[in-house]
Amino acid sequence: MFDLSRYEHLGLADLAERALAGERLSAGDGLALFACPDVTALGALAHHRREALHGRKAFWVRNRHLNYTNVCVNRCAFCAYHRDPGQEGGFTLTVREALTKLAADKTPPREIHVVGGCHPGLGLDYFEELLRALKKAYPHAALKCFTAVEIAHFAQLEGITTRQVLQRLQQAGLSMLPGGGAEVFAEAVRQRICPRKIDAQGWLRIHGEAHELGLSTNCTLLFGHLESRADRVDHLLRLRDQQDQTGGFTCFIPLPFLTENSSLKVDQPLDGLEELRTIAVSRLLLDNIPHVKAYWVMLGVKQAQAALYFGADDFDGTVVEEKIGHTAGADSEQALARQDIEEMLAGCGLVPVERDALFREVR
Repeated sequence: MFDLSRYEHLGLADLAERALAGERLSAGDGLALFACPDVTALGALAHHRREALHGRKAFWVRNRHLNYTNVCVNRCAFCAYHRDPGQEGGFTLTVREALTKLAADKTPPREIHVVGGCHPGLGLDYFEELLRALKKAYPHAALKCFTAVEIAHFAQLEGITTRQVLQRLQQAGLSMLPGGGAEVFAEAVRQRICPRKIDAQGWLRIHGEAHELGLSTNCTLLFGHLESRADRVDHLLRLRDQQDQTGGFTCFIPLPFLTENSSLKVDQPLDGLEELRTIAVSRLLLDNIPHVKAYWVMLGVKQAQAALYFGADDFDGTVVEEKIGHTAGADSEQALARQDIEEMLAGCGLVPVERDALFREVR
């Protein structure tokens, strides 16, 4: 039995009762949850919802990350990864180099996550060739590739629609889209941190198109920079609205902003409690998105473990090599072995469950 008395003292008894019942919460409810002074009370609500959905299961996947280029025309203020065309330190992999990099790890992945910068010289034929080569080399792996920002960039270069880009990539082997590039939807903030990227409407439209074509996608929020808590709530509700319309979001991934190597400076960097608070509010507001990820690469392993008791149910996976978050200052490991992941999850008192890209359990 869930004890509601602590919420009466916090003035949140009605909200807590509705959250426990699984009722849809409003923007005002989201702000009230963010303002709750007792983060453990908030976490308990989110964990109750997480257990109602998934019990004691904590999901993980055998996956690989591949970043094909860091050359990018967008020059986002928060991004430590990008290089301008011709700038020292820029790289672009050939298809052969991409395959060689993936082949360095002998464990066959269930999911290959491919993203990169918006390179002005890479046409759609490069990405079609890359997908076909990956599908041939890893026929049983889901190819989760290219953010909505990349899809829009490809369409602009080719002079075709984003739907046509998605259709061509799907024919070449694309399985689903990752959730990156959403950052935060608030336009005033977006103009300061990523003015060259597609806007919120464009990002949501492209994911809607992917869903209509039968492609599942993930979704994200980059938080802890210039946005307010109200901006976070607005972002979450826009994702929820899109899910109501097209229903293809599989997992929500909250991404804390890492300041170390970014040109974007903030007065009050995130602390650990605000990270957990944001994850908990996300679980409670996103009633129609089944999974919330504790992305250990960005959170760090210990904080990701804690997040599994604040609404998150997925730990991501083995990864093997990740460049974007680590360039920004992530101090987590580059990879985790299966045994490490399962011991960490079991050590939290949870049941480790290996999954595939669509969260189907692997027996």
